[in-house]
Amino acid sequence: MPYATRAPVISRQQTQIRRLLQERLHTLARAHQVPGAQLAVHTDAVTYSVHTGEADASTGRPFTTDTAVPLGSVTKCYTAVVVMLLAADGDLAPADRVALYVPELRTPQVTVRQLLSHTAGLPTGPDSDDVVALTPSRYLSAHCADRDAVCPPGTGFSYSNAGFVAAGRLIESVTGMPWQDAVRAFLLEPLGTRPAFLGDPAPERPVASGHSANPLSGRVRPVRQTLAPVEAPAGALLASALDLVALGRELIGQGPRPVLPKDAAEEMRRPVPGAVPGVLADAWGMGLALFQQGAAQWCGHDGNAQGTSCHLRAEPDSGTVVAFTSNANSGTALWHELADDIAEITGVSVPAAPSPREAGRPFALPQCAGTYHNGTVEYRVTADAEGSLALSVNGDTPAPLVCYADLSCDLVDPASGRRVPGGSFVRDPDTGAIDRLQISGRTARRTATA
Repeated sequence: MPYATRAPVISRQQTQIRRLLQERLHTLARAHQVPGAQLAVHTDAVTYSVHTGEADASTGRPFTTDTAVPLGSVTKCYTAVVVMLLAADGDLAPADRVALYVPELRTPQVTVRQLLSHTAGLPTGPDSDDVVALTPSRYLSAHCADRDAVCPPGTGFSYSNAGFVAAGRLIESVTGMPWQDAVRAFLLEPLGTRPAFLGDPAPERPVASGHSANPLSGRVRPVRQTLAPVEAPAGALLASALDLVALGRELIGQGPRPVLPKDAAEEMRRPVPGAVPGVLADAWGMGLALFQQGAAQWCGHDGNAQGTSCHLRAEPDSGTVVAFTSNANSGTALWHELADDIAEITGVSVPAAPSPREAGRPFALPQCAGTYHNGTVEYRVTADAEGSLALSVNGDTPAPLVCYADLSCDLVDPASGRRVPGGSFVRDPDTGAIDRLQISGRTARRTATA
């Protein structure tokens, strides 16, 4: 006669922690006009999972533990893991040149490691609306040639969706399977994650709609996802916070059902030389953002689809994983505030953002005025009579810049006057001339002076 399976014993303290997390998530979601959200915290071998609100504000459909949320760029972690699984099987190596497998990527020096760490020098990529009908081959041949490079491979960081279109094409070339089928077979199903992708006509699980929250009018409305099919490896997955915890445990080599070899996980978490991501993180590995908090290095990723905000953090020494999903554009502000409450309630101090920098006093940098390009995106920096700078992207209303002696800069919200870390200007290592601008992790090459 088989032994009876005992239900896990839940202590009074664990019940209290879960209740406090639930209350705080619910309160903050209302305060930030977020229709629905999930939070999962895995610490000390216990997983706390809470959720609140509605998956779709227009129908009132409830958020559940299983509701899958458009992950945006957190999808890149999954794509990178599949590439590393292929490397672990000997099908490719991180030092291989991508063009060996993807000849339509017309930057022959780029390696797999550079592709996954955003150090390939590739542009961000065109707008989704402009590539909706393109295949991966046509996309890469049209937008990822040497002439489009923002810097030589391995010399700088520039966050690139185009790089992960190439990573998806690499997976297809090596496996002979479409990216969706490969990520499903190699990773999602072994992790116990029910697959869900943008564009699924009949998803196998409940999914959340993205929402736009207007703080002035108080109006919250559903929005349409616009990611082009060719960009799927960069942002097309949907998952829950518990699904992200399963991935996070694999990334730190502590998954309950080992999928990713520990040495491959360690290589993904190792900072890549030249990967200086500015305001996005403290460093970057292979497909992973890295956050330094004291002696601890956390890994993970942030992601925003249309009207969603999702975040993953994992720390290998303690085995802690924190995952958050939300279905509103205001979810990022909720996440930053929630991180403080997670620390107070659970004792887990999770880095919601990179380490704060000490910039010092504002400093005039009129010599930085000029025009910079990242693919089809134009950044125009203008200077007034006092040398103060302003930045316009593709002709939008200029936003003031506050610059510092170390060439870093803050963006100033014209409406509120609030400063937000923006990025930095970059000197050419040979000439000393300012030849690049990194804004929000994306690098633009200087094409004209003021």
